[in-house]
Amino acid sequence: MRRRKKRSIWVKDWIKRRAQLGAYNQLLSELENEDPECYRNFLRIKHEDFQYLCNKISPAIKKQDTNMRLAISVEERLAITLRFLASGDWFRSLSYLFRVPRQTISKIIPECCEAIYRFLKEDYMKVPSSEDEWKKISEDFRNKWNFPNLVGALDGKHVVMVAPQHSGSVYFNYKGTFSIVLMALVDANYKFIYTDVGCNGRISDGGVFTNCTLSMALSEGTLNIPPPQPLPGRIKNVPHVIIADDAFPLKPYLMKPYPFRNQPGPNRVYNYRLSRARRVVENAFGILANRFRILRKPIELCPEKVTKIVSATCVLHNFLLDRNSRHLYAPQGTFDEEIDGVLIPGSWRSDALPDSALFSERPLASNMSNLSKEIREEYKEYFVSPEGEVSWQYRYIS
Repeated sequence: MRRRKKRSIWVKDWIKRRAQLGAYNQLLSELENEDPECYRNFLRIKHEDFQYLCNKISPAIKKQDTNMRLAISVEERLAITLRFLASGDWFRSLSYLFRVPRQTISKIIPECCEAIYRFLKEDYMKVPSSEDEWKKISEDFRNKWNFPNLVGALDGKHVVMVAPQHSGSVYFNYKGTFSIVLMALVDANYKFIYTDVGCNGRISDGGVFTNCTLSMALSEGTLNIPPPQPLPGRIKNVPHVIIADDAFPLKPYLMKPYPFRNQPGPNRVYNYRLSRARRVVENAFGILANRFRILRKPIELCPEKVTKIVSATCVLHNFLLDRNSRHLYAPQGTFDEEIDGVLIPGSWRSDALPDSALFSERPLASNMSNLSKEIREEYKEYFVSPEGEVSWQYRYIS
């Protein structure tokens, strides 16, 4: 066994001067008073929201002062965590910046991330529990994306990390990296409705979905999703659905594109309309990684800590979109926009990762039921009918 190195000093002198020269007490105080825009850039959050978070998670992360030394304050702990999420800096770099030992930071960040997720999820990322809440989501998709009876866009994102010790190929994915999977359901306003984080990257997106609680709730009908109803101008009842790509199985509650190329014109219209509505989940993943840069590099932590980090970024994404800081977190032009069907790419795409979470090669899921196919056919007929078509859709299927 390795012999533990004996300490030569209790606390280094430069760390002792944290109260006077640390980043929180000096740099952030200056930015708050002199340059609020740089303050937001440094932490990805404005000062009022920072104080709200401090008050919210304080019971879980506040530590007791002792006769030996003063505890690191809640504000410093949260600032260290937000800077880590915003920049992806190494613990050692944060140690020099905040004058906090690296070993202490390694404990602070997972603890804060867990508290952020636990205390914010009920208010900012709760799965809808009533028909009225689901109907509101469905109306947003119909008004913004011309897709009725739709209650969410589903996809998975691989969060890359350094290979865990003694894990073999468990976390090795089809992209050739080690990862855990973020499975997310997103509404029409780019907010996460549901997330499942932590499944090893070796499992396909369809496999992750099949084994997650959302799939079980959908198949058992326990989510209080509104009952089936006809599409506008149609007669046949169809259920409210979520949409996904070819990696997922076709189900009565889960619509996916027609596979393969050289499809007939109506099928290509359906694929275009489905892909157009699915753009919300691509944008949500894109802006998430753009704002929280820790997601843009291999994370050198164990899978349990990576799971806490990813969960915290998702709930912070919703938190910042919900509050008055939306125009600061995601200003005009951040997300994709459309003008008469012409796509104007969001600003996040100019800094996007090369392997997009939506358009990478994936194994196709099968096992389609006849009922699922009939529902997809009804959507296809609606999208080419006078009640359901949009004027520009035929320009994008040639």
